Order: sequence, then C-alpha cells, then structure tokens
Amino acid sequence: MAVHVFDHPLIQHKLAILRDKNTGTKEFRALISEIAGLMCYEATRNLPTREVLVETPVATAKCRMLAGKKLAIIPILRAGLGMVDAMVDMIPSAKIGHIGLYRDPDTHKPVEYYCKLPEDIENRQVYVVDPMLATGGSAVAAIDFLKARGCKHIIMMNIIGCPEGIQTVQQAHPDVDIYLAACDEKLNDHAYIIPGLGDAGDRIFGTK
Repeated sequence: MAVHVFDHPLIQHKLAILRDKNTGTKEFRALISEIAGLMCYEATRNLPTREVLVETPVATAKCRMLAGKKLAIIPILRAGLGMVDAMVDMIPSAKIGHIGLYRDPDTHKPVEYYCKLPEDIENRQVYVVDPMLATGGSAVAAIDFLKARGCKHIIMMNIIGCPEGIQTVQQAHPDVDIYLAACDEKLNDHAYIIPGLGDAGDRIFGTK
C-alpha cells in the first residue's frame, strides 16, 4: 500500500483557507468540492487507457480513452458527500454508493447505520471518500463492507489524515492506497485531528 500526500500549490492554497475557523459554510463547502476535484485528477492518473480512432473535422486522430474496470465513488456519510459532486464532474459515468457510519462518542468506534452500493460493485474500481482520516476506524469499516461484497480494487481519498489513521488502515488493509491533501500531526484526546479543521460534517452542512 502507498500513501500519497499532494503538494500541489492549488491544493495547498485551498486547504489553508479550508482550515481557517473564520471560513463560512458556503465557502467551506465549495472548497471541499474543489479540493476533491483536484485530488481526483491526481488519484486517477494511473487508470488504464486504450487507443481509439476519432474522426475530427479534418482528419483521423489516434486518441486515448479509459479502458478496463468501471468506476464507483463511495462517500462515507455524511461528510463524504461534500467530495462527490466534483468527482462526478470529472467521471460522469461513475456509479455512486453510500456507506453510513457514525462514531460512538464513548468508544470512538464506527457504527454502521446504512449501506447501499451499485449491484456490480465487485467489478468496479472503487474510490472511498471522506474528508478526514482520523482514527481510521470508519475507513477500515467501510473497506471491510466493500471487500465483503467482493470488491478487490479500492482507493481511499481523504483531504486531511494523521499518522494514527494511516497506520490503522495500513494494518487492516495493506492493499489499499491512500490519497491525502495533508498529513497532520496527531489526534487529540477526543480523536480530532490536530491541527485539522474541526468537524468536517458540521462545517459542510452548517450544523454547528
């Protein structure tokens, strides 16, 4: 498994504004989407392509188009929803599933409350998306659900992660690559990423 941390200037610039406690809900939501789109561009760099012939208005051109497995985007509810639209703009043919998890406030363990996936999910390249990779518990649980349904090609995309979450996913699923916009210092006693950006779900949906 590989961990990819993006250092692209546009991603880092937008991430700085995203972290700011004074960034409002509307701008925060837009930034989450914009960063997800930029990350999607990089995370799909190694997708296989095939050569095709295209008739332009003046000649025949040799072009490249996507080949191989179809794609699926699986947000972890609810914060992962903020990353979906920009990715679908990039990959309009991708199917979208949903995995609903919440973190028990006492144990910090993930609890499933919803899971709806495309019928042919086992035949797709799957991108699991969630803005934060904190304890890693939700990520591991989501990947567990997908593998139980036959998925073999899974990528994890998070905007901010931390060493604890990365290690948890690596130990449970060493075959899953992780893509991050930033890897922060650590978790605090309440399992929040430091310095992080607070609760991504609350800031996306304006619920706090």
